[in-house]
Amino acid sequence: MGRQTKNQIDWAYIAGFLDGDGSLMVQVKNRRATKRGWRLMFTICFYQDSRHKKYLKWIKNKIGIGYLSDRSDGISELRINGFDSVRKILIKLKPYVKFKAIQLKIVLRILSLISGKNFAQLDKNTRLKIADLISDLQNRNYKSGRRKFNKVKLRKVLGF
Repeated sequence: MGRQTKNQIDWAYIAGFLDGDGSLMVQVKNRRATKRGWRLMFTICFYQDSRHKKYLKWIKNKIGIGYLSDRSDGISELRINGFDSVRKILIKLKPYVKFKAIQLKIVLRILSLISGKNFAQLDKNTRLKIADLISDLQNRNYKSGRRKFNKVKLRKVLGF
């Protein structure tokens, strides 16, 4: 293996942090101002005990984007939202992510299916594929409580 640059080492560290204390999400969010009434929200989230929030600040500075917040349970979060931001970051993390590699590939697949397209103009098979990929992602993620959208509801909301 060749010599790695500091930049590559930093991205590898961030990928390890994501593997251990992070999550990848694609959520269906209400948006009453649109004809559909919903939108897809792409999120990368890193979690850390608030006493060690400096590590999340380091990641935020390295990535150059995100929102830091403190939860009432003593956990701090760094959230990165948005189609383009999530895609760019996941592409940089992809060579280094190990434990969440499947989730990363699922999110990138969904992003590629809708890239540059109006969701309403996607054909039925593509929308069905997106619904199934979101369901697969949810099933691979840690479950904390009741899900708002199961596979059947996802298909219905996305146009079936």
